[in-house]
Amino acid sequence: MATLYRKYRPQTFAEAVGQNHIKLTIQSELATGKLAHAYLFCGPRAVGKTTFARLLAKSVNCLNRKDGEFEPCDKCESCQEISINRALDIVEIDAASNTGVDNVRENVIASARVSPSKSKYKVFIIDEVHMLSISAFNALLKVLEEPPQRVVFILCTTETHKVPATIISRCERFDFKRIGMLDIVKKLTHIVRKEGIKVDKVILEAVARQSEGHMRDAESLLGQLVAIGGQEITKEEADLVIPRSAIGEIVKLIECLVKKDASSGIALVNKLLDDGVDLEKFSLDMIELLRKIMIHKINPALGERLGLDIGETYEMKVNDLKKDMPVEKITAILEKVIEAKAEMKGSFITQLPLEMAIAELCLDASTNIRSATPAALPPRNFPPTSPSSSSGSSGQGPTPAQTPPVPSTSINNVASAPASIGVASVDASDLSSRWSEFLAKIKKNNHSLSFILRTCQPRGVDGSKVCLAFKYKFHQERVNEAKMKEVIQNTLKEVYGADLYFEAVIDENMEIEGGNGSSASGGTETGSPAVVETPSAPADVPIPSEGSAAPANDVMSNLLKTFGGKVVG
Repeated sequence: MATLYRKYRPQTFAEAVGQNHIKLTIQSELATGKLAHAYLFCGPRAVGKTTFARLLAKSVNCLNRKDGEFEPCDKCESCQEISINRALDIVEIDAASNTGVDNVRENVIASARVSPSKSKYKVFIIDEVHMLSISAFNALLKVLEEPPQRVVFILCTTETHKVPATIISRCERFDFKRIGMLDIVKKLTHIVRKEGIKVDKVILEAVARQSEGHMRDAESLLGQLVAIGGQEITKEEADLVIPRSAIGEIVKLIECLVKKDASSGIALVNKLLDDGVDLEKFSLDMIELLRKIMIHKINPALGERLGLDIGETYEMKVNDLKKDMPVEKITAILEKVIEAKAEMKGSFITQLPLEMAIAELCLDASTNIRSATPAALPPRNFPPTSPSSSSGSSGQGPTPAQTPPVPSTSINNVASAPASIGVASVDASDLSSRWSEFLAKIKKNNHSLSFILRTCQPRGVDGSKVCLAFKYKFHQERVNEAKMKEVIQNTLKEVYGADLYFEAVIDENMEIEGGNGSSASGGTETGSPAVVETPSAPADVPIPSEGSAAPANDVMSNLLKTFGGKVVG
């Protein structure tokens, strides 16, 4: 019994799907009679190279084809013999099995010198021509340079770079491409109609998608479905043969993000994990689909050419989604999914990065921050401040009334605080009064982090959000690291009894005075004096004696204020 891809091999150019750029050129040459003596068909496997070679051989030898026509009649004796591979003047050679120079001399060169027995042209179809040896190519080169009359050579290869340039230059080259999904579905629909098989179009699209542009693969996969399902193929039977596609679930997840339904989105991700779906591959497919949507929103024509081919059924669903998705929102989702995919390998809970991305994207505040310009950011309701007039306070950092306001142009990477329920009321005075205790707790958990926080200024509280101002960007980046952020927020909750979050901002004009938690007299954040062994000072820096006041601008004095403690004799 013939397999489907052999039974339904195209017998005319009209039956061949895809490769229109090649089909039009060959048809024009046949109609005008301006044939080349040698052709090179190159491209991926299973895209029609050998089929087009046989169609060309059939057309040039068709007994009923008239001038100005290009289609073979497929009824004359010559066409019938070629269709059943019995034509003596059509010589098909597998170069993978006949690589040597002797094979080329016997099968090609010697045979080419003999005139066609019955046909108009003697046609040599050499498959996988790149497998020939160098000597064989050299022998073939001579006959390609000066071919006998009524001889046509058609060389087929999947690896053009292995074919010598001297051979390529003597051939008319055609580059085959992978067949589009719509063309594959069209051919599969024709096959199931001829076979009298009932199958849903969604299944045919899944077969075409799985074949990845290779027609023979699609027809072979359909043959497996027919063997299992008989005259009617159900989705359950198709799932036994076709690896599960995640396109449908990706579309559902995008729908959840558009509707801001975080619960359904997270439930879908966990169901996929339970079903054995690779979430990294799922994320990659989602990125490709979102890229298609983004490009299509920018330029529909460009999106058709560059985007992922997902089939007509899902295209209709995606088109409905695109109406409610501006480009800014698409790029925001893309960024989050890309971040989640990168974090999956190192995550101890595989689905957690994707769940966090879904949760953040479904929060209005997060989406607005991504799509807004800096000028459109929501105003901060921190109390106005003024510069500190003295650094000699009683062991507490500067209060919001003692620090300058944060310039709006210096706010970078403002983190959005997740919504919390039942947050205790904390105001600026509460923040300031217990800041020393906060620094002490931080020092127990992370010593280096406590030194960074000593250089910051708490600027106030806006609901459940604490504003911390830093002079240097590397301090801001340090506290925004995931581990550091977790330590800070856990300590804030422990000290203030509330679910507080923080945002780190930059104020380059800020003056660091007293360590923002240590007293000007050198005490620690707990109020007790610290005894510090200091390294030997440079010769030009005077070391103040015990009990004497250090000059205001003295380098050593600034060090003592920053790190706390005093100089001992």
